[in-house]
Amino acid sequence: MKKEKIIIGSRGSKLALIYAQKVKNEIIKSSDLREDQLIIKPIVTKGDQVLDKRLSEMGGKGLFSKNIESELIDGNIHIAVHALKDMPIIETEGLLNNFFLKRNDPREILISKDKKKLKDLKPTSIIGTSSFRREFQIKSIRNDVLCKLIRGNVDTRLKKLRDGSYDAIVLSSAGIKALKLEKEIDQIFLIQEIIPSAGQGVIAMQCRDDDSRTIDLLKKVNDIPTSKCALAERDVLRILEGDCETAIGVHALLKDDQITLEAELFSLDGSERFYEKNTKDIKDFDKIGVEIGKILKEKSKGSYKK
Repeated sequence: MKKEKIIIGSRGSKLALIYAQKVKNEIIKSSDLREDQLIIKPIVTKGDQVLDKRLSEMGGKGLFSKNIESELIDGNIHIAVHALKDMPIIETEGLLNNFFLKRNDPREILISKDKKKLKDLKPTSIIGTSSFRREFQIKSIRNDVLCKLIRGNVDTRLKKLRDGSYDAIVLSSAGIKALKLEKEIDQIFLIQEIIPSAGQGVIAMQCRDDDSRTIDLLKKVNDIPTSKCALAERDVLRILEGDCETAIGVHALLKDDQITLEAELFSLDGSERFYEKNTKDIKDFDKIGVEIGKILKEKSKGSYKK
């Protein structure tokens, strides 16, 4: 292998750069590359620039990945690093998106202004989230609280909480832990309480499909169990043909050579919930998501889409 530098592209937020550094560290551990041969390149995305609107109003999840993918296609970077949950389900032609680091904690957490759990918040408390899924899930636990749009990086959201704009915010555990902000957490929700977004807690690595050198590097750091769960979860989304407004939680777990996948889908207004869970032999990881997606699609009769 030539010893030329490998450029890793990532969003420029503090959290995204931590994820990019994790990818860099894993590649160094599994190859003969030195630290100075791997360069992290921060890339500004539209999703980072516009913070007062839902992603769906601006074009969807691709706002976090499109610019980075363009850099990859143009050959300006060799590896793109993404939070898998932020990636559109329709993959970009010419790019491979099936390499993943070992999954971080996929659960959701709550941080409140007064160090309270969800059950202890006052009625009409304002909870910040940018996700319809989280809003409907929170409302199914406490239908007397209010949900209000919040966007921006973790530091921005914490500042808005401290400023009194919100009584609590819901975030992913993986991000909070990566930023070493565990002390801020007031409640960790069980998967059974709030099923996370498909791919939550998973760092995805992407490269060009004709870049054999980089493919060989990423194969060495790809975590197979995480890969099977991530692909199964995304199969549900693919079958539903949803977008970033689709309120759906999906989570897969491997245990004793079996894969268990559960998913909950909400109607567009959140008034109906459709749930499905199944367990299969691990060799059928590429079938379980497809089957559950089809069942949810039939049950919901399209009520989850405009």
